[in-house]
Amino acid sequence: MIERDEYLNQLIQSRNNGFPKVITGIRRCGKSYLLEEIYRKYLLSQGAKEKSIILLDLDEEENFKYYDPIALSDHIIEIRDQNEMNYVFIDEIQNVVPILNPVFTGGKHVVAKPGDQNVITFAKIVLSLSKKKNIDLYVTGSNSKMLSTDVQTEFRDKATNIMVAPLSFEEFANYKKMDEDRALHEYLLYGGMPLAVLKNDEVEKREYLTQLFETTYFKDIIERYKFRKTEALDELCTLLSTCVGTLMNAEKLTDTYKSKTKNKIDADTVNAYINAFKDSHLIREANRYDVKGKNIISSLKKYYFIDTGLRNARLNFAFPDEGQMLENVVYNELRYHGYTVNVGTYDKVEKSKNKQSVRKTYEIDFLATKGNRMYYLQVANDINDEMVRNRELKPYLSLNDQIQKIVVVNQPIPERRDPNGFIIIGMTDFLLHFIR
Repeated sequence: MIERDEYLNQLIQSRNNGFPKVITGIRRCGKSYLLEEIYRKYLLSQGAKEKSIILLDLDEEENFKYYDPIALSDHIIEIRDQNEMNYVFIDEIQNVVPILNPVFTGGKHVVAKPGDQNVITFAKIVLSLSKKKNIDLYVTGSNSKMLSTDVQTEFRDKATNIMVAPLSFEEFANYKKMDEDRALHEYLLYGGMPLAVLKNDEVEKREYLTQLFETTYFKDIIERYKFRKTEALDELCTLLSTCVGTLMNAEKLTDTYKSKTKNKIDADTVNAYINAFKDSHLIREANRYDVKGKNIISSLKKYYFIDTGLRNARLNFAFPDEGQMLENVVYNELRYHGYTVNVGTYDKVEKSKNKQSVRKTYEIDFLATKGNRMYYLQVANDINDEMVRNRELKPYLSLNDQIQKIVVVNQPIPERRDPNGFIIIGMTDFLLHFIR
């Protein structure tokens, strides 16, 4: 069994807290497995009875009738055990269709249209069921319906939200039990999608990840947002794959798209596509943060894939830049461990070769914050070369603050300090031990 202790502990801590547990994440990342296997096993070990754990998968044909929110609620209330605490798991809750309140339709169940008033949504049903004193409710969902503004408003301060990602490197390494550096190489290439991890054949891994992208994620996005320029959507996703760890905005992506394809696309369309990828949990973003001015700069962002294997599938596993993947993994692992992650930047006036004053912008890969812990992080594939080492360290040299400065290197080296007091640490040591 693949252990997912971080998410299991979040579920345990929220057990019987009076709120519904809303579990979101990209499709096929293991949400159902987390609930129906790992958490269910835990509940049984703590004395819960088999019959009091109710599983309802709304992707199964026999449960299509429960797309009606009232029918779903009535069914749960009917089958619950009146004398026990019932742990109710509803999988793919976003399949539930909003309907008009039957009080205003003569008792008929009528599918609501956008803008309708007096609507019963899956969020209302989830909140209603969770108020029953013998129901502890857990729901999963995969797409933007779970994250829409309306749903967030309905759930605000009324639900426990748990965001599940593919296997972190820590989870991957614990399951694989192989040499750490070999594990990192495999993880950089194929990522942590659970079904890909379970496959032993490399060809099968590649085929699975490629098909998952094409037949599941793209299909979902196109159907959900009714995009018509599917070729443009596909090309933009490829561009984002090649630009991992690069500061970008819609205008820069628009220019790159036009240069590469010789076709036109506007910034609004690019933003719509990016938001669709974000809502589908395929990519996440890191904002620029002025480390001297102490404020977010929203004009440019870095984009990272939720899984390196999915990113590589978009490029047919050409794997052109290991440094990009290392940075992507560090970002994901920091997020997994609860850090807020931004891109550090600051401006400095320097003298040019001809003695003129020029303003230069320095960039630090990450500023990671968690409670009282705060780190600057530079991620490098190798710093043995003096030019590379100087490039990685230079942004640190003009910062006089007390934030710990770290260089993470893709080499099996022990943690040490350089003459400036900066920490130099190997990648696997950092991922598996330092940031916990």
